[in-house]
Amino acid sequence: MTAMNPVPSSADRPRLVLRGVAVLETLFPDAAVVLDGGVVTYAGPYSGLTPAPGDDVLDLAEGQVVIPGLVDLHCHGAYGVDFSRADASSIREAVSGLHRAGSTTVMASLVTDEPEVLLRQVALLAGLAEEGLVAGIHLEGPFLSEVRCGAQDPRWLLAPDLELAEALIRAGRGWLRTMTYAPELPGADALVELLAGNGVTPSLGHTACTAEQAHESLGRARQLLAASAHAGARPTVTHLFNGMDPIHHRTPGAVSACLRAAEAGNAAVELIADNTHLDPYLVATMFDLLGAGNIALVTDSMAAAGLADGQYRLGPAEVLVQDGVARLTTTGSIAGGTAAMVDLVRNAVGAGVELADAVTSAAAVPAGVLGRGQELGSLAPGASADLLVLDEALAPVRVMRRGRWLS
Repeated sequence: MTAMNPVPSSADRPRLVLRGVAVLETLFPDAAVVLDGGVVTYAGPYSGLTPAPGDDVLDLAEGQVVIPGLVDLHCHGAYGVDFSRADASSIREAVSGLHRAGSTTVMASLVTDEPEVLLRQVALLAGLAEEGLVAGIHLEGPFLSEVRCGAQDPRWLLAPDLELAEALIRAGRGWLRTMTYAPELPGADALVELLAGNGVTPSLGHTACTAEQAHESLGRARQLLAASAHAGARPTVTHLFNGMDPIHHRTPGAVSACLRAAEAGNAAVELIADNTHLDPYLVATMFDLLGAGNIALVTDSMAAAGLADGQYRLGPAEVLVQDGVARLTTTGSIAGGTAAMVDLVRNAVGAGVELADAVTSAAAVPAGVLGRGQELGSLAPGASADLLVLDEALAPVRVMRRGRWLS
């Protein structure tokens, strides 16, 4: 691998040079990552770097590796805080905890709820996005299939309502980034057009649609996004396999169309690699078939993430967490995840996925979905100084966000 082009130094304080094993697109054994003023200014072989007088050089310990900060596109809460019902102060504390755990970029997700609650929380989260705390908002509903609602409250599920969708977009003040929808519902085509036209990525999910319906909807979403000001964007698939019919050889369902779209690079599929939502063998199979560049690892985490088993909430629902698995107290349906992004990377590697591929799907791909691939998700020159130092067990040793080490 050759060094990526450096960018000029602009900071008065000494540059920080990390030397050791690093994931720079691929796993690089003797790399240097130079951080200057909160920005990566060099990433490549240490032999290609001429240290400047006064540089602060940090040699990694044996077995440690530097990876980019992780980007979570689908997160409902953590540390006892449910984004769907919490106030701004509580959300700040929870997101700060997620940052310290290695998810240096977090998009806040809301479950299906009363329209008034959704509008209130979208507006609240837009303010936190303007502060730079969260990277945007993901709405998981309310335009979802009752048949495949999972942990979504069926009382508040709706057929696509363009007036409500427009109100949610306005409340988001440009920070509503993705919305999950079921393409078989009446009005879904118009909803996709509205979302794409307003810079919101349609995310197919919680659906009982046919393969043909999924194929047509994803294709249409791709075309609309390409024609918008967000050219190059592509639709996503909300937690593939979960919230949709399993593949059957005579009724292939949405999964088969999502796989075809992702393999062609026309969609990015979310995978919850927490060893609960998906079997590890299936996760490794998806990486083999689709390639890391078409997969976004997500936590789908809820309020119990980072805490012990017990009683929690997910929007309007009561959830019981036992042995780290969250389930609705009413139906027993899985109700979000409790793992951190770095856990998903470790699980994927444990399933046989190469570390560089797992990192691509946990950082670069989700950053691209956000339209911030030049800034986030990699250690390329010009990117934000977001990174993790992992030990040989792939547990975080240190976390840096926006050029600052987090405690």
